[in-house]
Amino acid sequence: MSGTGTGTGEWRATGTPAPAGWNTWDVRTHTGMSRLPSGPRVRFGVLGPGGPVLDGFTWRDGLERLGPHTVDGSYAEVTVRAAGHRLRLEFAGGPGDILYVRAESTGRVALSVDALTGIVEPTGRPGASGRPGAPGRPGAGDLLLGTVLAGGIRWTVTASSAADRVEGPADALVLAFRGPGTVELRIAPADAPGTAARTAGVLASHRAAADLTRLRSGGWLGAAADALTTAVTWNTVFAPDIGRVLTPTSRDFVCAERKGFYGTWALHAWDTFFTGLVASAVDRDYARGIFEQILPYADESGMIPNRISDDRGRTDDRSQPPVGALTVYQAHLAGGLSPETRDTILLHSTFPALLAWHDWWPRARRGPHGLLAWGSDPVAGDPASATLDRAKRESGLDDSPMYDETRYDPATHTMDLADVGLNALHIADAEALADIAGILGEQATADRLRAEAATARAAADRLLWDAERGGYRNLTAAGTHDPHVSPTMLYALLGGLPDADRGAAMAADLLRPEVLGGVRPLPSVARDDPGFAATYWRGRIWAPMAYLAVRGLRRYGLTELSRPVVGDLLRLFLDEWRAYGHVRENYPAVDGENLTGFEKRSDGLMAWGGLLACLAFGELADARPDGWRFAHPGEPAELRNLPLGEGRLDVRAADRLTVRLEGRVLLDMAPGVVVRGYRRTGDRVTGTAEGTGDLLVTPPDGGSPVEVDVRGGPRAFTLGPDGTGDVREGSDT
Repeated sequence: MSGTGTGTGEWRATGTPAPAGWNTWDVRTHTGMSRLPSGPRVRFGVLGPGGPVLDGFTWRDGLERLGPHTVDGSYAEVTVRAAGHRLRLEFAGGPGDILYVRAESTGRVALSVDALTGIVEPTGRPGASGRPGAPGRPGAGDLLLGTVLAGGIRWTVTASSAADRVEGPADALVLAFRGPGTVELRIAPADAPGTAARTAGVLASHRAAADLTRLRSGGWLGAAADALTTAVTWNTVFAPDIGRVLTPTSRDFVCAERKGFYGTWALHAWDTFFTGLVASAVDRDYARGIFEQILPYADESGMIPNRISDDRGRTDDRSQPPVGALTVYQAHLAGGLSPETRDTILLHSTFPALLAWHDWWPRARRGPHGLLAWGSDPVAGDPASATLDRAKRESGLDDSPMYDETRYDPATHTMDLADVGLNALHIADAEALADIAGILGEQATADRLRAEAATARAAADRLLWDAERGGYRNLTAAGTHDPHVSPTMLYALLGGLPDADRGAAMAADLLRPEVLGGVRPLPSVARDDPGFAATYWRGRIWAPMAYLAVRGLRRYGLTELSRPVVGDLLRLFLDEWRAYGHVRENYPAVDGENLTGFEKRSDGLMAWGGLLACLAFGELADARPDGWRFAHPGEPAELRNLPLGEGRLDVRAADRLTVRLEGRVLLDMAPGVVVRGYRRTGDRVTGTAEGTGDLLVTPPDGGSPVEVDVRGGPRAFTLGPDGTGDVREGSDT
């Protein structure tokens, strides 16, 4: 799905997943698959009193559980309820032309094969007379339910059970199987050999193949990996009008037919970048395509719009928070143990657009005191543009109490409020872009960005620091510090604004239980704020905001603050997943609140909710600019099959912490040891160990491990082939 494009949205796809084969492409249903680039659409449901119930399954209505789903559609599971019955489906699709399905229900299974140009065979013909597996004929024991035309191909529909034809649209073959139980079904071109009797074996082999490489977690991490993966793969759809595979933040969110807010697809700026970051833990090529899908829609000035959709167009007046370079660079770092194995294609393909977007902000959003402020430009024919409401939407925080007292300044096209979060994010964006530029050999650009970041950091630190409150606060045009507090104040750490002592003090103050701490940490506004309402952006817990805040804490090494926050966020994430199978748009900040109702404004499967799992993964294994950090989380935990350029990485915390690459042990260490700055190339392994205990480090050639004794002080190690090298006191990172 990666490719090249222009500011007009023109696009040439070059990556994965390609719009081909069988997958859950259709945004209108969770209970079917479509064959692309042309072919039939298959939907399953149950027969109700008024006929087949084939659509409408959403997280609010009938969708019980979304199971495993590979990126390419080769295996997927889903369970729904309709007409008083439960229906469980397993699909074996993917590249190629043949689809196998098993449907289990307490009622009569309904099937619709549609998007057809013709139905050329009657239903219900027994297949026992045909030679098993013969092209164009069902195998022994199969029933030929019909032969249909789609995409210029004759398709046979065969199954293990008899079915009755049900009235339906002219371009559909609609069937109801004759009894409750299990139906095995095969849809294939008429000349393809095979039989529906192979369904069980094909499903088992596809499921086993998926299990070999799918991201797994356990122990303290619970099923966080399953939840994260589900939130990404089940939200991938095909947009026919532009001929592209997309991963919107949520398929329910964008499907008007199923009570969503957009016609059939929509992309949002910061949503897309966070989705790409979450997807990078699942499949690197897949993530690259997600990162790139919003970039072609930048305008000529470099502004990436807040939203682009099929039926509501694009938001030419405003953008969204500048997190593109942060997320792309983090995905790049997490793609390998050394610079040589990381995905530089991702950097090459995204850097020009990300740099142009970065440079747009200071040109278009200079607000009070020369700092950046959220805004909205006037657009001809759009009376809602150049308003405070639109400026709030650019912040991504829509109804946050932080902006209750602000006004829109038509002279600057911004709020009359310089925002801590925006200024800190833009500085962090400059740092990430500078590092990317350095990797790509654009040293002059890297130097320019670092100089601009230093200047902006000094100004933001001086103007946004509120000495009376001992923290950073938004600054009004009148020169007073706004009293509202949210996790965006912690973004100051992400931008590197305070010195170490001031940063630690302000973070500890903000994370008091009555402010932003507690067992449900980082609500979107402080609990003691008059505007706190525990609703939407007025107090719910949002994964993107939490992710950025925790990244700031980690930059300053504030582990004693970040670790309990991450643990509490993980508990919220896992509780919701276990109870409902949800990965939330936002999470409750108060006990006892159920967010499943539509009016609660919390989508049930939104990819960016997986950021909470990513934070927890980082407690075991975290890719940082100076190298990887590995640590024991204090409880048994396991993370398997992280996709790296070198292969699959496994990290297991038990009585010791072990790090394995493709089954080979790289590190074996006592639980009191932390390794940071770890890098592994073909001829050298480097890093720093600190804490208390022993550490075994495997040399780059896989020779005998070298023991490093850590006795309270850091030990820097550099090992070559056969364990040659040295271990010394101090740190190289």
